[in-house]
Amino acid sequence: MKQTNPKDAVGIKKPRAYSAIPMNVVREIGVGMMEGGRKYGRHNWRVAGVRASVYFDATIGHLNDWWEGEDVDPDSGLSHVTKALCSLVVLRDTMMRDMVTDDRPPPSNVARTREALQVIVDDIWDRHPETVPAYTHGDRELHVLEAVVQIMEEIEEHG
Repeated sequence: MKQTNPKDAVGIKKPRAYSAIPMNVVREIGVGMMEGGRKYGRHNWRVAGVRASVYFDATIGHLNDWWEGEDVDPDSGLSHVTKALCSLVVLRDTMMRDMVTDDRPPPSNVARTREALQVIVDDIWDRHPETVPAYTHGDRELHVLEAVVQIMEEIEEHG
């Protein structure tokens, strides 16, 4: 903060920290929201409202597709993560405007479940203090490369 500019002391305390948001992500969300606007009408949710379950399902569906290795949504050409963020933007906007139909199931005791599962997780970590490294997307490519090297060595050996 500049000591010569008194506006800095006031400005940094206002609820508008836009400089903390990656603008390339905002740009992608904008394109995703534009796609939704072209398909359904821009800002339609602000008039019609939404059901929470529809946007929950859309968000989880896009994240599941991304997690399972499909980076790009085939319908839009955008990242599945971006599409999930767009769903959350609409859901949060309707929540802030009291335009969401909360069709979630009756609440469960999340805190009790979390505490019970933490006991189990702690026990697992105690029984298995040394973790076997996870196999990742990159490992598949590494294994293919290792197989090719092995085949090349066998060809040279028997060739």
